[in-house]
Amino acid sequence: MSEKLQKVLARAGHGSRREMEAWIAAGRVSIDGEIASLGDRIEADAKVRIDGRSISLKSAEDVICRVLAYHKPEGEICSRKDPEGRPTVFDRLPKVRDSRWVAVGRLDINTSGLLLFTSDGELANRLMHPSNEVDREYAVRTFGEIPEATVQRLRTGVMLEDGPAQFDSIKPAGGEGMNQWWHVCLREGRNREVRRLWESQEVQVSRLIRIRYGMVELPKSLPRGGWVELPMEQVNYLRKLAGLEPETRTMLAADKHSVARAQVKSAKIRRAVRKHKVTGSGKPKPSRQRS
Repeated sequence: MSEKLQKVLARAGHGSRREMEAWIAAGRVSIDGEIASLGDRIEADAKVRIDGRSISLKSAEDVICRVLAYHKPEGEICSRKDPEGRPTVFDRLPKVRDSRWVAVGRLDINTSGLLLFTSDGELANRLMHPSNEVDREYAVRTFGEIPEATVQRLRTGVMLEDGPAQFDSIKPAGGEGMNQWWHVCLREGRNREVRRLWESQEVQVSRLIRIRYGMVELPKSLPRGGWVELPMEQVNYLRKLAGLEPETRTMLAADKHSVARAQVKSAKIRRAVRKHKVTGSGKPKPSRQRS
């Protein structure tokens, strides 16, 4: 049975469906020696190339949906390559055979915290669609006193340059002196929306951390720059949100030795994070604790 070209490429992890549509429109994809067009459908035996490089096509049965939770540090950008040579969120991810990781949304360069990656571009595409409205929670550190009237306006809604916006919830979460922490939730993924909401009230945000995406929380033990693969129940929670069939296979071990292996993996992640800091700057950077 034939399928749309961009859907097949996204499922195989070459990018989100939107990215694949852009590649097709730019003439980067060919089918059986002919430049592909948007709307083309392909059979399983089609010969597909991207930028002249032959790629292997995978059926839905061949693809194991994998999801990583990554603790993004400040200073990394959500692009595969940066003309300015800045570090990207893809630099420290594990290699994946005949595929690549697709980011589920973005965090700006000055925002840290939970960022999800998947090997299934169709899952990423659906989770990022505006109609999905996945609940996202952020820890925000502000500077200065915040009047209750300001908090109420952020709850009820304010007008931004791209339309009205509001926090679904906003709660104080402690702080010292002039620094105040808040936990805020929203269901939209507009560019820099959390910061822009606060800035609309002339409030200075000094730190922003995403701590939850839906029911997936940023693991407290995960160091900045570290990643962990999600178990099948969390993968299928995300697939259900996206309206996809559940995954029945996993790359994770499920036997009695899995706990020990997880501890070894955690130690390897920490060593990899330290190594990345050394190779990136020539000397180790001081570790920073989560506030």
